[in-house]
Amino acid sequence: MHEEERTPTVGSLPTPTSDESRVPGALTRLVWFLWVASVAVLALRLRSADPWTVGPLAVDGLTAVMWVTVTFLSGVVHSYSRRYMAGDHHVDRFFGRLFAFTLVATILVAADHVALFWAAWLAMGLLMADLIGHVEGWKQAKAAASLARRYFLASSALLAVGLVTLWWATGSTTVSGIASTVGTAPTAAVLVAAGALLLAAMVQSALLPFHTWLLSSMTAPTPASALMHAGFVNAGGILLVRFAPVVTVDPGTMLGITAVGAASALLGKLLKTVQTDVKGRLGCSTVGQMGFMIMQAGLGFFAAAITHLVLHGFYKAYQFLSSGGRVSHEHPSTGATGSTGPVGAAVILGTGLAGGVLFAALTGKGTALDSGLLLTLLVVLTVLQAARTVVTGTTVPTTIRYAAVPLVALPALAVYAVFYRVIEGLLSGLPAVGEPMALTPIHGLVAVAFVGAYLAVETGVYRHSERLYVALLNASRPASETLLTATEDYNEY
Repeated sequence: MHEEERTPTVGSLPTPTSDESRVPGALTRLVWFLWVASVAVLALRLRSADPWTVGPLAVDGLTAVMWVTVTFLSGVVHSYSRRYMAGDHHVDRFFGRLFAFTLVATILVAADHVALFWAAWLAMGLLMADLIGHVEGWKQAKAAASLARRYFLASSALLAVGLVTLWWATGSTTVSGIASTVGTAPTAAVLVAAGALLLAAMVQSALLPFHTWLLSSMTAPTPASALMHAGFVNAGGILLVRFAPVVTVDPGTMLGITAVGAASALLGKLLKTVQTDVKGRLGCSTVGQMGFMIMQAGLGFFAAAITHLVLHGFYKAYQFLSSGGRVSHEHPSTGATGSTGPVGAAVILGTGLAGGVLFAALTGKGTALDSGLLLTLLVVLTVLQAARTVVTGTTVPTTIRYAAVPLVALPALAVYAVFYRVIEGLLSGLPAVGEPMALTPIHGLVAVAFVGAYLAVETGVYRHSERLYVALLNASRPASETLLTATEDYNEY
């Protein structure tokens, strides 16, 4: 049926009375103040090359970028939550944990002492688990929080193994000290530490096969889900960038990072195709996007990984906070897609290839026989997918659609390339973050897998396999104890 015609209205924020808490408003203003301060720090960092050390903290380019990102996303979530959580009996507790998570995240990205880094990592997980289970009396929320907490404790234990191993091998208790001495440490110890760090990153970023906690976390209030998918899962990328000197010691480790990232990127895209609900699709999308982020780190492009996590964070926060508007009642034919045709196919292919050339020209990636070729291929496939989505739409006249594809896609890609170069410049002072990897047969297999997956999804060939459908559906199923199965439960919560 058609959606009823009505004018949407949004009420004003409630004004606290003497009986209502002023905590949400106060913490929201404080987060935005932290964002303004972070912007000032970033501006100063653009004019300085050396990191600033303040006790156990080190403020460098990565710190400044992440401070601006974390506080901005948190400010948006805090502001959104003031209306979303209005009337909740535990609103102060929710905002307290939300603000505490923000502070812990800012400490994590600046921590130089390994003990402080580990404590911030652990605290982030425990706070996020509490946010997932915020609704009291809801057994599914409690089960989801318990499941997530077990995963996060396992991630913290793996991180502890990696950090203790590095301390034993290098004698240093700081991230910067480890970076400068890891080259003289025993190779076996470094490999053990790198493996533990990679596993910790995989768990925190919900890469396969550790994605169940993320897909089971839909009991979290929508603002908490936005912060989780836009910020929390990015911790895996931050970990690999901070310890780039450790994971880049052995080329085999970097190939392993590339492989696990590529696997999650591909399977996350496939898992998304079998989801029927909005948040389920967003969750599987996050699994795939985090795979892309980790894969970029494995290719040696740590600046690309940071660029990806920042842009994905903004996009995914918007997607979650606007997820309620994605549900509509409309005629089945509305929004149908059309075929491309020869002209449409030419527009799509031409835009994708032009996007790859533009990216290579602006960033210098893909112009040599190294892993930059694979990075550029990913850009081409992304542009192809976006172009096809626009071309096959039927709500805009054909001529306008065909003309709009390159006119919109190429400038957008140019902005991305410029942003990437800025991030690359800010990270230039960090050790071991600017060297691409030499091409290997593994990279060739990854390239073939991505092209094959792109063709299979875009042409719909994968839909002909019932076995694949069932396998994907089972792989994306949340833990059974976190699922609502009765209508009465939906109505109550």
